[in-house]
Amino acid sequence: MTSTAQQAMLEQVRSGSGFIAALDQSGGSTPKALALYGIESAEYNTEDEMFGKVHEMRTRIITNPAFNGERVLGAILFENTLDREIEAKATANYLWEEKHVVPFLKVDKGLEAEANGVQLMKTIPSLDALLAKANAQNVFGTKMRSVVKLANADGIEAIVKQQFTVAKQILAAGLVPIIEPEVDINSPEKAAAEALLKTAILAHLDTLNDGQQVMLKLTLPETANFYAECVAHPKVLKVVALSGGYARDEANARLAENHGIIASFSRALTQGVSAQQCNDKFTETLDSAIADIYAASLT
Repeated sequence: MTSTAQQAMLEQVRSGSGFIAALDQSGGSTPKALALYGIESAEYNTEDEMFGKVHEMRTRIITNPAFNGERVLGAILFENTLDREIEAKATANYLWEEKHVVPFLKVDKGLEAEANGVQLMKTIPSLDALLAKANAQNVFGTKMRSVVKLANADGIEAIVKQQFTVAKQILAAGLVPIIEPEVDINSPEKAAAEALLKTAILAHLDTLNDGQQVMLKLTLPETANFYAECVAHPKVLKVVALSGGYARDEANARLAENHGIIASFSRALTQGVSAQQCNDKFTETLDSAIADIYAASLT
């Protein structure tokens, strides 16, 4: 990527108005995403056919006139999507060059079994090669997800330490990592887990070098503006929120209460769009979803 393009992407993420679309469903989450879109498992037989179907869904969203950099700052892609094209252009290049939407890449490879109330990320094999591939395709940043189930101090420290260890490797490759330690919205200890998580994140932010910045992707908290210290932190480029299973209306209402945080929604973004809709209805539905999430992200 040229330094000019990188600087333009950085400025859009830092100062632009809008939100980040999470279009990175992968592996086990893909059949559910397709079913919600109106494509049943009987309509594909192999994994490659399944990923072909989900790429068709993402292509329809990305190429839609409602989807552009005026309201959508960035989009998170799955590696399989990075390997595919939209209108004869590599997907990441299409996003930036045609839509002015900043491309990010999901780099984690799923979750370990729960231990100490959390699910750590599985080891990411060949991460350096994946980061080199991302750089070659003009990707700006990455995303990696782990999950907090309970307010277990040891587990939460382990999850944050793992996230920042990998983030430093990503920063060294010249990419901006989105650190995503998701707190399960159904946790019986959600507020207590959020308190432990914020303390751990703030401590690890202080281990970054001067001039380094990361992004944080966090579950919408129980207390409004709970992550204000993270939003204001000089080593945080942007705090974004995941919908985490909340329906779009509730996710937007919670987001609007948290100043300086923007959305990075997946299911809440695509809720209501379907393969069976005509183009006009599809555009109307997508435009309405984008407008609502954009408005909630402006607060």
